[in-house]
Amino acid sequence: MIISAEMFPLLLLADPTFEQTWTTFLAGVEDGKEPLYYQLLGDLAVHLARKLQNGETQNFTAVFRVIEDWHVHGDDYVRTAASIGFLEDLQNENLHEKTKPSDFEAWLLPESKRWWNKIERFWENGEPIVAD
Repeated sequence: MIISAEMFPLLLLADPTFEQTWTTFLAGVEDGKEPLYYQLLGDLAVHLARKLQNGETQNFTAVFRVIEDWHVHGDDYVRTAASIGFLEDLQNENLHEKTKPSDFEAWLLPESKRWWNKIERFWENGEPIVAD
C-alpha cells in the first residue's frame, strides 16, 4: 500500500526534473507538520503542462505509471489525491497555454482514465464523483 509520504519519492524516480520543486516544497514544511501534498500536486500539474508545451514528454509514460500506481495501490488519501488532487488540476484549462487537458489522455492508464472521465462528467454534468 502506498502512503502519502511515499508518493513523491516514487514520482521522482519517474521524473527527476521535478526534484527542485520537491526540495523547495519540503523546505517550506514546518517541523512536525504533515506536508500538504495537494499543493504539490498542483505544482506537478503545472510542471507537466509546461513539459508538454515544450515537447518534453520522454518521462510521461513513467510518470503516468506512478499516477496509476497511486490510484491502484494507494491508501485512501493517496487514491483521492491522485484523482481530485492531481487529475482534476491537470484538467484545469488555466494551466494550458498552447496545450489542452485532453492532450494528456494518451498517457492515462485504465484506472487513471476512469477517474479522469468521472471528473470530466462532474464538471460537465454535475455528476457526483464517488469512490467505488
